Amino acid sequence: MNPSLDAILGAADAALRTLFATPHATRALPTEPGGEMSKSERLEAGALMRVNHVGEVCAQALYTAQAAVARDPKLRTHFNEAAREETDHLAWTRQRLDELGARPSLLNPLWYLGAFGLGLVAGRLGDPLSLGFVAETERQVEAHLDGHLDRLPAADTASRAVVIQMKLDEARHAAQAWSAGARELPAPAKAMMRLAARVMTTVAHRI
Repeated sequence: MNPSLDAILGAADAALRTLFATPHATRALPTEPGGEMSKSERLEAGALMRVNHVGEVCAQALYTAQAAVARDPKLRTHFNEAAREETDHLAWTRQRLDELGARPSLLNPLWYLGAFGLGLVAGRLGDPLSLGFVAETERQVEAHLDGHLDRLPAADTASRAVVIQMKLDEARHAAQAWSAGARELPAPAKAMMRLAARVMTTVAHRI
């Protein structure tokens, strides 16, 4: 289906809010009291949380694009609700960046555009494969967050609390996608997703 004018305007509004507005969470920031960090530890924590923030920028783009072309109105609502839930992650990671004295990725508009394009392609493949794309994305994000839990400085328990809650939420989103009728993606598609994610995380860690 071709997106309606309302869907197009909604997608444009979502992009502007994600990239240029201050996100507001509906849940309190998960936090734990931590210890003092050295300058190098703060820099590394900031870089890791910048990568996580980019992931949430991409999540907004993916869900918005998939909602715009979803065939089933119920599924469209599902994608829109998922995007709203991911806004918590967007707000939390941005707050941690501010607290760590780090900045978001300078390439966020590019990341958003690329993820939006992937979401449109996934949505055009039909609802089952679109849901399969969500499930596989969340599966890979879970693995990525596990890696960050290993790499975050031990004293940065505040960032660790955020990442743990994000990981729980991503697992729930993947389970919801399977329950809604997700179809397993072919192996080459999964490999391409992993490659794209590796490029994004490597670049966003620095820029």
